[in-house]
Amino acid sequence: MRYATAIRATLCLLTAACLLPATARAQSDQQALVDRATLSVQEIVGNPPDPNVVDFLRKARGVMVCPRLFKASFLLGGQGGSCVLLARDGAGSWSDPAFYSLGSGSFGFQVGIQDSALLMAILTDKGLASVMDDQLKLGASADLAIASYGGGAEAATTAAIGADIIAFQKSRGLFAGISLSGSIVATDTKANNAYYGKPLAARQITMQMEVNNPGADPLRAILMRYGAPAAAPAPRLDPPPGAPPPASPAPTGAVRSQPLAAPR
Repeated sequence: MRYATAIRATLCLLTAACLLPATARAQSDQQALVDRATLSVQEIVGNPPDPNVVDFLRKARGVMVCPRLFKASFLLGGQGGSCVLLARDGAGSWSDPAFYSLGSGSFGFQVGIQDSALLMAILTDKGLASVMDDQLKLGASADLAIASYGGGAEAATTAAIGADIIAFQKSRGLFAGISLSGSIVATDTKANNAYYGKPLAARQITMQMEVNNPGADPLRAILMRYGAPAAAPAPRLDPPPGAPPPASPAPTGAVRSQPLAAPR
């Protein structure tokens, strides 16, 4: 009996030892994605910061960052990558990231490879609710307007009219750009479980803010830095009716001394 118990205990220890490196490795993969997302936000915002990107970040209800989207093709092509989604609450605080994947396929005689960083500013509650679905095909719903930023203040303003989501892209490679139309955004449940150590839906992470991983604090901080709402100007307080006018400021300048006349 004792021998069987010892064997079972040994097997449990061996199983735990085998699972621990895999769990740690999975979490490190997700942390690397979060770290790349932090750098991608900085890269897309630019130095000095692009005022158009900053303006949309301030208006955003949520942000999806895809640090490395690869597009490669030879006759049959496709694009895809891993992404993180963060949402902002009413007080302006950003959530921890939920993990997503983005991918699509395309046909045509194209040769090349492209590496892009993508930031999608989600401007409306409708846009955020759509992304919360387990799977969303961009461009498939007439109710969801998605625009791509092409550069320049006029282009940014025009693209944002009526848009639920506006996308900013930083590309390197042979293609002119990545089209989001037809791309499928899907939640990565395994990545969420690995990063937070328990099963969680994207809504629990981003909307309900039930968890926190300190490894995501730099990403949250950079979004707070660039996405903080602009401070409202201080209100002008008019004096109440009948109040005396404000006193004139004291004269400035050097103080001069003058001797007094002797008393008579």
